[in-house]
This record gives sequence, C-alpha cells and structure tokens, in this order.
Amino acid sequence: MIAEAVRRSPFAGYAERFAALSEATGGELTIRVLPFATQLNLRMDPKNLSLVQRISEVLGFGLPVTPNTVGAKGDRRALWLGPDEWLAVGPDGQQDELTQALTSAFNGALGSVTDVSANRTLLEIRGAKARELLAHGLAIDLDPRLFGPGRCAQTLLAKAQVIVERRDESGFVIYVRASFAAYVATWLLDALAE
Repeated sequence: MIAEAVRRSPFAGYAERFAALSEATGGELTIRVLPFATQLNLRMDPKNLSLVQRISEVLGFGLPVTPNTVGAKGDRRALWLGPDEWLAVGPDGQQDELTQALTSAFNGALGSVTDVSANRTLLEIRGAKARELLAHGLAIDLDPRLFGPGRCAQTLLAKAQVIVERRDESGFVIYVRASFAAYVATWLLDALAE
C-alpha cells in the first residue's frame, strides 16, 4: 500500500463554521478560505529601474513602489512589504513557472525570488461588518480614506502576525502564517460571538 499525499489547508477544519457564519449574518459578513496560492517573496533594489521594468513585464503590471500598496492585474498581485521586498501572489500551481520567469528577469542583477507558498494561508473576509470585525483585533486604522482598496499592511491580528490586503470597499484578504491559522480562526469566531 502506498500512501498518497493530500494537501489540506490549515483552515480546512473551519470552512463549515465560516459558511454557517455567513448564513447566520444574512451575508453581512462572509469568511471564505482561499486554501492555496502561489506566493513568491521578491527582494531587489527598487532604484534599479531596468530590473523593476523587467519584473513588471513578467507580472503583467507595474511593481508597486509606494509603501503599503498593491499592484494587480487579473489573478496576479504584488504587495509592497518593505523598501526592497514584495510578495507576488498568483493562482495555485504557478510557483515553478513564475519563479523561473522572475529569476530570468533578474538577468544577473542582485536580488532573490523565494517560493513561500507554504508559509501563509489566506482568508477572504467581506461584507458590511468585515471592517468592524477586523477593527477589534488590528492596530491599524481601516477607514477607507486611509486604508482603501489597493492598500496592504503587515500588522498583528490579535497576537498573530498577518498581512492585510484591502481588495475593495467591503473585502479584505488576510495572509496568515500556517502555524497561526487555528489561532486566527478561533479568534475571529470568538470576536463574532461578542
């Protein structure tokens, strides 16, 4: 007998509870597990304009150079994480192809592309009450005038390090380290009970 590897999201045990929550709130709040995504950490000098241009061509959009912003087109995005660091995100299964294309774009320039797809798991939180829920545990101001669509931040949700991305007026994506997934899921459900 040969054991077969099965991928399982760290949030898999919470999917039904999140679905029940959406039903109970009449859709005013939905939490959806986005189980797998390609996630690549990019490190490079943003002052190397030719490199930024080559990376942008591979991604299909301009690499964001303004702090805490997101560049996106179609199903790909890049989140600004620091002065020389980004998180490139795409659909599951593109790790090898995207890593190879981005590595080739460096063309000898200093920098790195690291596959961190297994590092974080994603939750989409949306609806009229999404901002209110997240405000209970985040130390950043989620007012749309300050943290509108196309913005991102590295912060703490309760005591777990996360990346928060504002997708649109009522939707957020939370990037959670896999080892903190159960903690974050439990915290969200407890915060809703209050």
